[in-house]
Amino acid sequence: MKLSEAALCEAFGVGRMRIRQSLLLLSSREVVELQPNRGAFVASPSAEQAREVFETRLMIEPNVARLAAERATPAHLELLARHLELEAEALRNNRRRDSIRLSGQFHVHLADVAGNGVALRMVKELVTRTSLIIGIFGSGGVSNCRDEDHGEILEALRTRDSNRAAQLMASHLEHIQDHLDLGGQGEPPSDLVAIFRT
Repeated sequence: MKLSEAALCEAFGVGRMRIRQSLLLLSSREVVELQPNRGAFVASPSAEQAREVFETRLMIEPNVARLAAERATPAHLELLARHLELEAEALRNNRRRDSIRLSGQFHVHLADVAGNGVALRMVKELVTRTSLIIGIFGSGGVSNCRDEDHGEILEALRTRDSNRAAQLMASHLEHIQDHLDLGGQGEPPSDLVAIFRT
C-alpha cells in the first residue's frame, strides 16, 4: 500500500519534512519500504520474518524483564501500574488499536526500567515491527495479549523476582506468537495511522 505524504501530513498535523524524517525512521525499522522514484509503501513482512521478530524478542525481552525486576524503583512501579490502567480501559472499551499500541508501550517502558540503552533501542524497533505484524496476522477481535500477563510481570517486579519476571515474559511472547495466523497470507492493515502511532 502506497503512503501519501500529503495524507500523512494531514493526519498528524505536521509538515512534509517531519513526515519524511518519520518515514526514514520507519524504513530503518522495516515497517516502511522506500522505493526510489516511487515513494513510500507499507512493508509486508512474511510469516518467516514475523517468526524471526518473535525469535529475537524471546532472546532479548526475558532478560530485559529480569533486569527490570532487579532495578525497578517505586517511581518505575507506579508508572507501570498507571500504564496497566490505560491498557485495561482500552480492553474494556474494545479499542483494539489502542490495546496493541499500549501493549507495545508496556514493553518499551519495561526496557527503560531495565536501564540498558542498547536493549531499549532494540525493544523499540521490535515493538514497532510487532505492531505491524499483529495488524497483518492477528485476529481482528483480540489484542493478542492475555489480560493478566502484564499485571503478573509487574507483580514479579514488585517482589523483585527476576527469574519469574523472565519466565513470565517468555510465556507472554510465546502466547502472542501462538495467536497469530502465520500460515495465512496477511494483508496490511487499512488504518495505517494507528499502526504508526505505536
